[in-house]
Amino acid sequence: MGTVKRAHRRGASALTLLCAMAILTAPGLGLSGTAHAAPAAPSVPGAPTAPMPEPGAKSLEQIRKEIEDLYRQAGSATDAYNLAESETKVQSERVVQIAQLIVAGRERITGLKDRAGAAARAQYRSGGLPAGARLVLSDSPSQFLDSKARLRQGEKATTDLLTELDRTQHDLQRYAKDASTVWQKLEANRVEREKSKKRIEEKIKAAQDLESKLEAEEKARLLQLEQEAQYKAQTQWLSSGAMKDVNGKATDAGKRAVQFATAQIGRPYEWGATGPGSFDCSGLTSQAWLAAGKAIPRTSQEQLRLRKVAVKDMRPGDLIIYFDDASHVGMYVGDGAMVHAPRPGRDVTMAGAGSMPIKAVVRPDA
Repeated sequence: MGTVKRAHRRGASALTLLCAMAILTAPGLGLSGTAHAAPAAPSVPGAPTAPMPEPGAKSLEQIRKEIEDLYRQAGSATDAYNLAESETKVQSERVVQIAQLIVAGRERITGLKDRAGAAARAQYRSGGLPAGARLVLSDSPSQFLDSKARLRQGEKATTDLLTELDRTQHDLQRYAKDASTVWQKLEANRVEREKSKKRIEEKIKAAQDLESKLEAEEKARLLQLEQEAQYKAQTQWLSSGAMKDVNGKATDAGKRAVQFATAQIGRPYEWGATGPGSFDCSGLTSQAWLAAGKAIPRTSQEQLRLRKVAVKDMRPGDLIIYFDDASHVGMYVGDGAMVHAPRPGRDVTMAGAGSMPIKAVVRPDA
């Protein structure tokens, strides 16, 4: 109960701060989905006006867009890395399963061969003479006929045993082929992870290098420009009437997912992280729903495959997939707001649900 109260306090505090910067349209975190009017234009208290750029130099707005684009590319590469990582885990488990099947198959073949050898030796001992000779030498014709019937049964059992032996050998061949295929996938995933990791590190470093060259006043102004861009996008989204009919109620699972996500506000973004100390965007949403008792795919691109719902039917706990390449995801929390892990250098926070281009809304607990 204390955790829930702390989550509410942190969510409320974060939203109050966000409203002070006038990014969101909501006065508080709610689970009703009710939309509110757009706020006044945002500003960062004490942020000085950046000096006029030199002729030919990039403006701060151009730098902001360049940094944003680099981080988006890093986010897309992070999704590829996370997907390869999760597939590697599944394939590694499959390799172990196949190895166990191969061991069991080999043991079964050894047992079948032992049984086949014993049957062959028994048949040789009992069936070495022609049937006519055995009838003449037999003390009782009925006893001979009984032994003949048992011999036929033994022959069928031997045939069945050999058939099973052949089938088990074929299974072993198939297991070996499966193992080879899985190993190839594992290697391909390893290569993809390495490529994605390199792309991520390159994009993040390029963005950080751009930002590191700015003076303190320019960095403050850059943050203000980010907030203004979010405000503008959110205002345009609201003006389109997108939130007019949105009044969905959260399910119990949705409430638990929102409580978990908002409780992470203030924790840093880290690519590939799923908590508890840091998260990337899909790490936050997947862990929030896991905490609510529902396992969902790890990456935003995989989460896009969940059941889609119209924006007007959106309810708290639903996931909002952003950008054409589905490289970012946030969780709708109600009142036109969403919680997300934005990018490297930023913390888990709340923002306007329409502050980025929406690709789709999906429902984990459909």
